[in-house]
Amino acid sequence: MMKSPLFWKVSTLLGCILLLLVPLFMVSNLISERESYRNDVENTLRQSTSGPQKLVGPLIAIPVTEIFYKLEDEKQVEYKKSYLHFILPESLLVDGNQHVESRNIGIYDGQIWNTDLKIKAQFSTEKMAQLKGETMTLGQPFIMVGVGDSRGIGTVNVSKINGETLSVEPGSGAYGALSGIHIPLTDKALEAKAFTLEMSLNLAGTGSFAVVPVGRNSELTLTSNWPHPGFMGDYLPVKHTISETGFQANWQSSWFANNMENWFSEQPSPEWRGIPAFSVTVATPADQYQLTDRAVKYAILLIVLTFMAFFVFETLTGLRLHPMQYLLVGLSLVLFYLVLLALSEHVGFGPAWIIASLVGAAMNGMYLQAVLKSWQRSGVFVLALLGLDMVMWFLLRSEDSALLLGSAVLALALFAVMYLTRHFDWYSLSQPKHPKPPAEPDDEAMRIWK
Repeated sequence: MMKSPLFWKVSTLLGCILLLLVPLFMVSNLISERESYRNDVENTLRQSTSGPQKLVGPLIAIPVTEIFYKLEDEKQVEYKKSYLHFILPESLLVDGNQHVESRNIGIYDGQIWNTDLKIKAQFSTEKMAQLKGETMTLGQPFIMVGVGDSRGIGTVNVSKINGETLSVEPGSGAYGALSGIHIPLTDKALEAKAFTLEMSLNLAGTGSFAVVPVGRNSELTLTSNWPHPGFMGDYLPVKHTISETGFQANWQSSWFANNMENWFSEQPSPEWRGIPAFSVTVATPADQYQLTDRAVKYAILLIVLTFMAFFVFETLTGLRLHPMQYLLVGLSLVLFYLVLLALSEHVGFGPAWIIASLVGAAMNGMYLQAVLKSWQRSGVFVLALLGLDMVMWFLLRSEDSALLLGSAVLALALFAVMYLTRHFDWYSLSQPKHPKPPAEPDDEAMRIWK
């Protein structure tokens, strides 16, 4: 078998394919590098404005100092423990209107959003009576509203509570790393057994926006002009509509579903970042870097199908192609992805794909005309390459059916090879040719590349 010209031919083609993996790997690294530059832009916007926002509250926080005793060395030692006791609202309604805009830094862009929130929370003060005891000292209660990044807090307006106008102070007032605002409550504001807090809050950020459903019954309605929402987190919206002009979504939850009281019964304070929340991300649609990276994953398929077509052409016509000619055509296919990446940063992925396909077709058309000795043969291969580019385009755009479409392409390619070579005698190709003069062996007779 080692002396078979067919063996060496197939081995050389496999070697060419392995060699082409080197520039493909370099293109893949370049895609990752350019994508990291784009991510740096998002980080820059986050540092310059504010990061992801998570709204916690409003809820009533009561400073508690509790005295307890421990027996140490047969003596009672007094200890004090300070913590916040939280009273969660009976109902929470949040209505948000989000506006997303893109900011460009060089050729890269990122998104920042600004949300106008209307918050309505109903509280019952009867639970405060349960905290009274001989060993407990209560501080002045306040309403706490926590956010992920205080730099995004804009204007804040709070309605009167029991006829009294309350002041809004910076800082959440909670223990631990929680930014936000707090509203001190006076005794007059707490005279009634129940009260309703209505407030408006302007909040800006980047990335995700989340609302913790602290109410016994909680509801969030969010309207945005961004048509690419990423619904994530612990709860999906119960209903949503997405259009080219934006989206609208509605979340609902209750203590029966989220067991929210247990999160705020921890002392001294809950783990704010881990609290489940309604959440949506201003997601970037599949950008040119993600799409180009996915396209590179199909590069081997494109190269193998092209080489297979050349191999069948050689087999049927007797015209021999040199390994260097295979390699040059393969390099032109790799160059397609580099041109695609470079153009997509300026004109978008769709137009870049068309231009890169036409550039590759023109290069291979002129080259193959000289190699195959015919414009007609060259035109057939160029049309086949454009057809493969079209198939890859549908593979990228059809994530759900990519496996089905890719399997169909391979099946059709294999069927075409089987059909075209069904009458071919492969033994005639695998056997070395005998030299014509018996006395003078011809070294060229063993070569399949001529």
